[in-house]
Amino acid sequence: MPRSPTSSEDEMAQSFSDYSMGSESDSSKEETIYDTIRATAEKPGGLRMEESQGNTLVIRVVIQDLQQTKCIRFNPDATVWVAKQRVLCTLNQSLKDVLNYGLFQPASNGRDGKFLDEERLLREYPQPLGQGVPSLEFRYKKRVYKQSHLDEKQLAKLHTKTNLKKCMDHIHHRSVEKIVKMLDRGLDPNFHDLETGETPLTLAAQLDDSVELIKALRNGGAHLDFRAKDGMTALHKAARTRNQVALKTLLELGASPDYKDSYGLTPLYHTAIVGGDPYCCELLLHEHATVCCKDENGWHEIHQACRYGHVQHLEHLLFYGADMGAQNASGNTALHICALYNQVSGSPQSIHPLPPYLGAQGIVPGPSQ
Repeated sequence: MPRSPTSSEDEMAQSFSDYSMGSESDSSKEETIYDTIRATAEKPGGLRMEESQGNTLVIRVVIQDLQQTKCIRFNPDATVWVAKQRVLCTLNQSLKDVLNYGLFQPASNGRDGKFLDEERLLREYPQPLGQGVPSLEFRYKKRVYKQSHLDEKQLAKLHTKTNLKKCMDHIHHRSVEKIVKMLDRGLDPNFHDLETGETPLTLAAQLDDSVELIKALRNGGAHLDFRAKDGMTALHKAARTRNQVALKTLLELGASPDYKDSYGLTPLYHTAIVGGDPYCCELLLHEHATVCCKDENGWHEIHQACRYGHVQHLEHLLFYGADMGAQNASGNTALHICALYNQVSGSPQSIHPLPPYLGAQGIVPGPSQ
């Protein structure tokens, strides 16, 4: 039976929707990330369930930073994100900024090396045949240079604190030409600003009139799924700032609408929290964003939309298949949340009437209309 709505106020206050990450130390963030990954692996149907499936793929994973090599069995029909979590679950040592590590496919047969996109299926990256166990590297995401010979000393001089700060200043001022010049010289745009923790791309995603800036950074080697210090990708930042143009640009450049932040939450989940013009929510859903993402307290997007009274977002979520009977960890549905926060107009019942049989399952009736 679900709890009474009024009994879950403590849970509401602790929901990840508040996103109070600023006070956490880097070490505590890393511990939280590893705990989240391990908890996912231990759930029924989680990462370990892959071992029992007949359709598996054994890959040799080289982890240069730990000087380790592991042969791991993967489900080729799972995403690269899941495969990445599987690798992390096998480690007996922690890696710093672990969410910005990725699976890298070395150059072979005339093809350039590349990092695997986290939300694509593992099988979409065919492995070389006839060479024994296929191999991937697990390494920190940096720019993948196409040049065969790089002047390491010249690159080191380019990546000084002064130059990196100058790069972020150019982005603030939308100086596309200056950014392109730095990128052409070999600057790696996958770094964190020492003051804000933003990356060049996550900063650009929050600015107006930043289309050309975003394209320049992408063409200059910025990874679309590289995360800022707070664990969010550029797509999350665009969603949270309701930057429709930046969001559309990132999606057109190949960003997945299902990228996860450090809590496993998607950009769609964040649109349900911040509200505003529902175009960002509609755009993500139109691009096949997965509905029914949930935080550690079992809150779905529909719960957040009801909590804040974002009616149009709720309408879009329901149209694209959100389950209005979904319960959070306390057993509360979206209707309970509406009752608790007195969101009469945002009640799912007022948008899409409940089937009669739901009343027999102990669901509290919505507020009177």
